[in-house]
Amino acid sequence: MHEVAVTEVSPSDLSKPLLVLIAGPYLSGTNGDPQKIAHNRERLESYALPIYERGHLPMVGEWMALPIIHAAGGRSTNDAAFQAYQYPVAHRLMECCDAVLRIPGESRGADLDVGRARALGLPVYTEVGELPLRGNLGGPLHARG
Repeated sequence: MHEVAVTEVSPSDLSKPLLVLIAGPYLSGTNGDPQKIAHNRERLESYALPIYERGHLPMVGEWMALPIIHAAGGRSTNDAAFQAYQYPVAHRLMECCDAVLRIPGESRGADLDVGRARALGLPVYTEVGELPLRGNLGGPLHARG
Protein backbone atom coordinates (compact mmCIF):
# COMPACT_ATOMS: atom_id res chain seq x y z
CA MET A 1 0.00 0.00 0.00
CA HIS A 2 1.23 3.45 -0.80
CA GLU A 3 1.62 6.02 1.94
CA VAL A 4 -1.11 8.61 1.54
CA ALA A 5 -0.99 12.07 3.08
CA VAL A 6 -4.02 13.40 4.92
CA THR A 7 -4.87 17.09 4.80
CA GLU A 8 -7.02 18.09 7.73
CA VAL A 9 -10.43 19.66 7.28
CA SER A 10 -11.33 22.05 10.09
CA PRO A 11 -14.78 21.77 11.72
CA SER A 12 -15.65 25.21 10.38
CA ASP A 13 -15.28 23.80 6.86
CA LEU A 14 -18.05 21.28 7.55
CA SER A 15 -21.05 23.55 6.96
CA LYS A 16 -21.91 21.21 4.10
CA PRO A 17 -21.16 17.53 3.49
CA LEU A 18 -17.96 16.63 1.73
CA LEU A 19 -18.28 14.92 -1.65
CA VAL A 20 -15.89 11.99 -1.11
CA LEU A 21 -14.54 10.01 -4.05
CA ILE A 22 -13.93 6.37 -3.14
CA ALA A 23 -10.77 5.37 -5.01
CA GLY A 24 -9.64 1.76 -5.23
CA PRO A 25 -9.34 -1.21 -7.55
CA TYR A 26 -11.99 -1.48 -10.26
CA LEU A 27 -10.29 -3.25 -13.18
CA SER A 28 -7.03 -4.00 -11.37
CA GLY A 29 -6.43 -7.67 -10.69
CA THR A 30 -9.43 -8.80 -12.74
CA ASN A 31 -7.85 -9.70 -16.08
CA GLY A 32 -11.12 -8.44 -17.57
CA ASP A 33 -13.27 -11.02 -15.75
CA PRO A 34 -16.75 -9.45 -15.37
CA GLN A 35 -17.38 -11.25 -12.05
CA LYS A 36 -14.13 -9.93 -10.57
CA ILE A 37 -14.90 -6.43 -11.86
CA ALA A 38 -18.36 -6.65 -10.26
CA HIS A 39 -16.74 -7.78 -7.00
CA ASN A 40 -14.37 -4.79 -7.08
CA ARG A 41 -17.29 -2.44 -7.73
CA GLU A 42 -19.23 -3.96 -4.82
CA ARG A 43 -16.19 -3.45 -2.62
CA LEU A 44 -15.94 0.22 -3.65
CA GLU A 45 -19.66 0.64 -3.00
CA SER A 46 -19.40 -1.00 0.43
CA TYR A 47 -17.76 2.22 1.67
CA ALA A 48 -20.71 4.39 0.59
CA LEU A 49 -22.95 3.92 3.63
CA PRO A 50 -20.17 4.38 6.22
CA ILE A 51 -19.16 7.64 4.50
CA TYR A 52 -22.78 8.77 4.43
CA GLU A 53 -23.16 7.92 8.11
CA ARG A 54 -20.26 10.27 8.92
CA GLY A 55 -22.32 13.05 7.35
CA HIS A 56 -20.84 13.13 3.86
CA LEU A 57 -21.82 12.18 0.32
CA PRO A 58 -19.94 9.21 -1.20
CA MET A 59 -19.07 8.94 -4.89
CA VAL A 60 -17.71 6.05 -6.93
CA GLY A 61 -16.24 7.21 -10.24
CA GLU A 62 -17.93 4.42 -12.18
CA TRP A 63 -21.33 5.76 -11.07
CA MET A 64 -20.58 8.75 -13.28
CA ALA A 65 -18.44 7.18 -15.99
CA LEU A 66 -20.44 4.07 -16.89
CA PRO A 67 -23.64 5.86 -18.05
CA ILE A 68 -21.50 8.14 -20.23
CA ILE A 69 -19.55 5.20 -21.62
CA HIS A 70 -22.77 3.28 -22.33
CA ALA A 71 -24.35 6.33 -24.03
CA ALA A 72 -21.24 6.51 -26.23
CA GLY A 73 -21.79 2.89 -27.28
CA GLY A 74 -19.39 1.26 -24.85
CA ARG A 75 -20.28 -2.24 -23.76
CA SER A 76 -16.95 -3.62 -22.56
CA THR A 77 -13.96 -2.41 -20.58
CA ASN A 78 -11.85 -3.17 -23.67
CA ASP A 79 -13.74 -1.06 -26.17
CA ALA A 80 -12.85 2.38 -27.51
CA ALA A 81 -15.67 4.18 -25.67
CA PHE A 82 -14.47 2.87 -22.30
CA GLN A 83 -10.92 3.93 -23.08
CA ALA A 84 -12.05 7.34 -24.36
CA TYR A 85 -14.18 8.27 -21.34
CA GLN A 86 -13.13 6.38 -18.19
CA TYR A 87 -10.21 8.57 -17.10
CA PRO A 88 -11.45 11.89 -18.53
CA VAL A 89 -14.68 11.50 -16.54
CA ALA A 90 -12.64 10.73 -13.43
CA HIS A 91 -10.55 13.87 -13.93
CA ARG A 92 -13.64 16.08 -14.29
CA LEU A 93 -15.26 14.43 -11.31
CA MET A 94 -12.19 15.02 -9.17
CA GLU A 95 -12.59 18.78 -9.71
CA CYS A 96 -16.04 18.54 -8.06
CA CYS A 97 -14.95 16.42 -5.10
CA ASP A 98 -13.91 17.69 -1.67
CA ALA A 99 -11.90 14.66 -0.56
CA VAL A 100 -10.74 11.18 -1.56
CA LEU A 101 -10.95 7.93 0.38
CA ARG A 102 -8.21 5.63 -0.96
CA ILE A 103 -9.17 2.07 -0.07
CA PRO A 104 -6.64 -0.77 0.02
CA GLY A 105 -5.58 -2.63 -3.10
CA GLU A 106 -3.28 -2.01 -6.02
CA SER A 107 -4.83 0.22 -8.64
CA ARG A 108 -3.16 2.47 -11.17
CA GLY A 109 -6.40 4.42 -11.63
CA ALA A 110 -6.84 4.96 -7.88
CA ASP A 111 -3.21 6.06 -7.61
CA LEU A 112 -3.85 8.55 -10.42
CA ASP A 113 -6.90 9.80 -8.51
CA VAL A 114 -4.80 10.31 -5.38
CA GLY A 115 -2.15 12.18 -7.37
CA ARG A 116 -4.82 14.39 -8.94
CA ALA A 117 -6.39 15.03 -5.52
CA ARG A 118 -3.04 16.08 -4.09
CA ALA A 119 -2.43 18.39 -7.06
CA LEU A 120 -5.82 19.99 -6.38
CA GLY A 121 -5.03 20.32 -2.66
CA LEU A 122 -7.78 17.91 -1.61
CA PRO A 123 -7.53 15.83 1.55
CA VAL A 124 -6.85 12.13 1.00
CA TYR A 125 -7.94 9.64 3.64
CA THR A 126 -7.15 5.94 3.96
CA GLU A 127 -9.86 4.95 6.45
CA VAL A 128 -13.49 6.02 6.78
CA GLY A 129 -12.91 6.85 10.45
CA GLU A 130 -10.42 9.55 9.42
CA LEU A 131 -13.19 11.52 7.70
CA PRO A 132 -14.38 14.37 9.87
CA LEU A 133 -17.63 13.60 11.66
CA ARG A 134 -20.39 16.00 10.70
CA GLY A 135 -23.60 16.75 12.63
CA ASN A 136 -27.08 15.84 11.40
CA LEU A 137 -26.29 12.17 10.93
CA GLY A 138 -29.92 11.12 11.13
CA GLY A 139 -31.39 8.92 8.45
CA PRO A 140 -33.52 5.84 8.03
CA LEU A 141 -31.15 3.52 9.89
CA HIS A 142 -30.68 5.96 12.76
CA ALA A 143 -34.44 6.54 13.03
CA ARG A 144 -35.11 2.78 13.33
CA GLY A 145 -32.39 2.49 15.91
